[in-house]
Amino acid sequence: MNAIDLRSDTVTRPSQGMRRAMAAAEVGDDVLDGDPTTLRLEERMAELFGTEAALFFPSGTQSNQTAVWVITQPGTELVLEANAHIVHYEIAGAAALSGVQIRPVSTPDGILTAELAAAAIRPVSPHTPEVSAVAAENTHNAAGGKVFPLAAWDELVALSRDRGLPLHLDGARLWHAAVAQGQSIARVGRGATTITACLSKGLGCPVGSCLMSSRELIGRARRVRRRLGGAMRQSGVLAAAGLYALEHNLHRLSDDHAHATIFADRLQGHPALKPNWPETNIVMLDLTGPGLTADTVLPKLADAGVLMVPFGPTRMRAVTHLDVTAQQVETAADIVARVLDPRGG
Repeated sequence: MNAIDLRSDTVTRPSQGMRRAMAAAEVGDDVLDGDPTTLRLEERMAELFGTEAALFFPSGTQSNQTAVWVITQPGTELVLEANAHIVHYEIAGAAALSGVQIRPVSTPDGILTAELAAAAIRPVSPHTPEVSAVAAENTHNAAGGKVFPLAAWDELVALSRDRGLPLHLDGARLWHAAVAQGQSIARVGRGATTITACLSKGLGCPVGSCLMSSRELIGRARRVRRRLGGAMRQSGVLAAAGLYALEHNLHRLSDDHAHATIFADRLQGHPALKPNWPETNIVMLDLTGPGLTADTVLPKLADAGVLMVPFGPTRMRAVTHLDVTAQQVETAADIVARVLDPRGG
């Protein structure tokens, strides 16, 4: 039996249509004189996000770290929600690459409100570091795909402008936030100085992310990308997948949200675990049965045909995506319920 893979929306395989688009891509040397397909993708991303320019990257982490590099200064602080991707899953890149200290802000739900961010900005003092930028995440991965409310986002944008601080948006799954709120992508990212968005999360691409910003900052980001080893040659083969995804896969993200809801609803009331109610395509499952841990439960689920990942000692994460159907999601939930049945079912 093939396992139902809910570990991430990055596990998808390119569809046949996407593979054909990649095979037929017009290419050039992106470093020497520009790859035409990559340029088209960058133009399309800038258009979608309402920015002056965009730059294609191999990964979201490299895109995020490049943004941190260009909007901060060494020896300063970056204000960021305490459980953000940049804090936990980019192996201290802000410190190692940009010389920036993270100022983590604890929140109950992953939302860095203007009030909480303002409280974290230290007053000017000869004894403490200055803050040089603020960053937020939408949707928030560790908070279960939490969507940043528009009103709270606008307030954070206003605070950053009032304090003269650049604002980076880690929008790896910003597509999902836009769909969940019925808004354009440009609207949910409006006001950010820099925005990262991942083509390999949710949209089914094998690789790729883009950074959106002003022409001036993207020019600087291009130099940083090269320094980090991210300059590519015939990158149009990968960019073609992104163009295909924007045309064919963006509109179907609501299906993933519906499937996540099915998964969570089917597990409601289970005596051994509690699912969070998903806003997008991520479902967190908290183990409540005695003695249950993610490390002991996940191998049993894998043996039964469902793959998920740990997100804490007693928390597991499931992510819906274009390679799992509604029926597979129902089957996965039934398997989880059976494996964790305290009666031994």
